Amino acid sequence: MKIIYIHQYFKTPEEGGAVRSYHLAKGLVDAGFEVELITGGNQKYYDQRRIDGIKVHYLPVAYDQKFGFLKRVGSFLSFVQQTKKLLPKLARPDILYISSTPLTTGMIGLWAKQKLALPYIFEVRDLWPEAPIQVGAIRNPLLKKYLISLEVRIYRNALSLVALSPGIAEHLRKVAPDRTVSLIPNFSDLDCFFPQDKNENLLRKYDLKPNLTIAYTGALGQVNAVEELLDLAEVAQNRQKNWQFLIMGSGSHEQKLREIAAQKKLNNLLFIPFGSKEKVNEVMSLADLAWISFAHLPVLKTNSPNKFFDALAAGKAILVNHKGWVFELVKQYGLGFSCLPGKMETAFIELERVESDPKALHQMQQNSRVLAEKYFSKEHAGTRLKEVINPGKNPTGLQDAVYILTA
Repeated sequence: MKIIYIHQYFKTPEEGGAVRSYHLAKGLVDAGFEVELITGGNQKYYDQRRIDGIKVHYLPVAYDQKFGFLKRVGSFLSFVQQTKKLLPKLARPDILYISSTPLTTGMIGLWAKQKLALPYIFEVRDLWPEAPIQVGAIRNPLLKKYLISLEVRIYRNALSLVALSPGIAEHLRKVAPDRTVSLIPNFSDLDCFFPQDKNENLLRKYDLKPNLTIAYTGALGQVNAVEELLDLAEVAQNRQKNWQFLIMGSGSHEQKLREIAAQKKLNNLLFIPFGSKEKVNEVMSLADLAWISFAHLPVLKTNSPNKFFDALAAGKAILVNHKGWVFELVKQYGLGFSCLPGKMETAFIELERVESDPKALHQMQQNSRVLAEKYFSKEHAGTRLKEVINPGKNPTGLQDAVYILTA
């Protein structure tokens, strides 16, 4: 069976960032599927590479998280047009597996279904256009109406739909009630990330002490609310706590965060350049807790953040700033605690508690790793995807995984 996998932001573990598509595509190849993947690359010309059995087509589509709205739209549409030109030149697949964001990748599916009679499965990573509408990036009423209409057409014309969180799945079932919706959340790479003791050489490298440490690793954008971690660092510093805060990432708000840190004169905070998964794992090994945050918009509660699953695999306690499904997992399985708006004092007391009670902190960390191993391995996600593409072979444990996410 041949699959063409379409994802504009494909990354390998060596590149760092979101590597979901790499692991899912590789899992399909390992299972005997033929996989070609179409993605965008910041190069001037078309390129083609063979990566771990995946034939990857790199289209010359510039993109950067620091792009403004119009430049981003230009990048999205360029990827759509170039993919339309490339698809007819490739050997005909049995199915397309198309991943958002952006929602515009769904335009490829609509076109391929109409012009090439190709069925497509659409994977929804974030709720577009609801996310940019709530953030305020899209305000024009006519554009909102068009994008909502496009969303409906994409979902209802798909062979089936894949959601990354229960909240996304619920939305898809409302919009496209006659489509099958499968839940495949982001997953933990249990080989790349694993519990480690704090390495003295690494502590010296970053000029750190073996004190209570909270780390954020991921995008530094408008919706990530990392400034709230800076607020916590300021409180800790003012109360003369020897806690340490690490931020490893890049994005449109990186400079703003650095300026805020400078204004607050935070000497307990360290910015680290973003890097490969190996580098992320290095930073995570120094942390006791992982900070998971989003801006306080209803749509962002449905997110399935990679950083959360990396932290589970690394055996880190979780500190979350919002009441989404991640918060429910943290609460239900004893993974950590929340730092909600207006309730920083409560979080501060909890941090003091785990600082003075290493056994309690260790139990949270152990709970994280156990949850990752039991339900969120990349192998489990790969098995789930094979069932979605080739229905009728329900793997053992599948329903258990669905239950834990929707309970």
